[in-house]
Amino acid sequence: MAGKGEAITPPAKLEGKFAAMVVCWLLGNGCLFSWNSMLTIEDYYSYLFPKYHPSRVLTLVYQPFSVGSLAILTYYEAQINTRNRNLFGFILFFVSSLLVLVLDLATSGKGGLGTYIGICAISGAFGVADAHAQGGMVGDLSFMRPEFIQSFFAGLAASGVLTSALRLITKAAFENSQDGLRKGALLFFAISTFFELLCVFLYAYVFPKLPVVKYYRSKAALEGSKTVSADLAAGGFKTQSDKENDLNPEKYYRLSNKELLLQNIDYAIDLFLIYALTLSIFPGFLSEDTGSHSLGTWYALVLIAMFNVSDLIGRYIPLIEAIKLESRKGLPIAILLRFLLIPAFYFTAKYGDQGWMIFLTSFLGLSNGYFTVCVMTAAPKGYKGPEQNALGNILVLFLLGGIFAGVTLGWLWLIGKGW
Repeated sequence: MAGKGEAITPPAKLEGKFAAMVVCWLLGNGCLFSWNSMLTIEDYYSYLFPKYHPSRVLTLVYQPFSVGSLAILTYYEAQINTRNRNLFGFILFFVSSLLVLVLDLATSGKGGLGTYIGICAISGAFGVADAHAQGGMVGDLSFMRPEFIQSFFAGLAASGVLTSALRLITKAAFENSQDGLRKGALLFFAISTFFELLCVFLYAYVFPKLPVVKYYRSKAALEGSKTVSADLAAGGFKTQSDKENDLNPEKYYRLSNKELLLQNIDYAIDLFLIYALTLSIFPGFLSEDTGSHSLGTWYALVLIAMFNVSDLIGRYIPLIEAIKLESRKGLPIAILLRFLLIPAFYFTAKYGDQGWMIFLTSFLGLSNGYFTVCVMTAAPKGYKGPEQNALGNILVLFLLGGIFAGVTLGWLWLIGKGW
């Protein structure tokens, strides 16, 4: 391995590749673990705040902070220190998760408007953290290997699977005990807080030292990137300032964000539509509008778990090249056809049984994961490192914009049902 001040040699392109994929998967988990924890204990919050629609409101609070923060970060992406940005995001996830525990313990698990406002504020903090960490990580990985992007997005989905599994376990463990719902929720967020702290250490001390990561960051620096110098220094290599006599990044022309968006507008719209549909159904509709069935209080948890498992499976399907959809014309057609799920869910909730609803929910998750990875691994190609970083941020901005739109549209399911 090269020492400090040495150039990075091409063999480093593959050295540490598997370790990097594992770390990307864990960091992807970290970007949504806390937020998915809050979504998955909706049964607890619905019990505490029965009149405030927490499954819808918390998501609606989260999104403006997430989208607004990412819009600002994307605009100034070329001047932002990526390492500080990502570290801030993961640290904020850790602190916010800890605050959920502190708030519940301080109020002794009692509801009320004041507690609800506090939970909403923490939800907004999760949104700010997500904008920093998810947008920063996708931008960072966009100039590396497609496998890293796939692994990171699989990690995002895996966070949902892990939180759903933990929630089912804690619900079963505490179901018959006094105050069992609260005990399960507290254990849930204690695990979440520990995991977010782990992600802080992984990104700060493990990821930047992997040879394959050093190689691609050095390559991006040579192509004019100003955002990777701190990461290179953390990995023990020459920073941009060390090479000022060898390279003047200003002479490297890069496309503007507007030019990148215009060249990739179809991919951006694809991501927007994928998540606008998904979030108009998940989790609000699945939590409140699917009726009463034999599974009782387990029904919403089972639906959310099935969505998360299917979403994770869908994100691994594109690894099979024969069934990976990369056509720029085929992707938007397939994504638009997916909107047929809206009438399918409506009529299934009205006339179908829980088996059909579980099937539809699984298909929603499977298609969500599959199309997400297809778009994200196809888009950032043919550009230099700084352009790929910027495009990664732009695509995540449209992804989060789709989530915001979906959450807002999800309220339409309440029309005619009263409040």
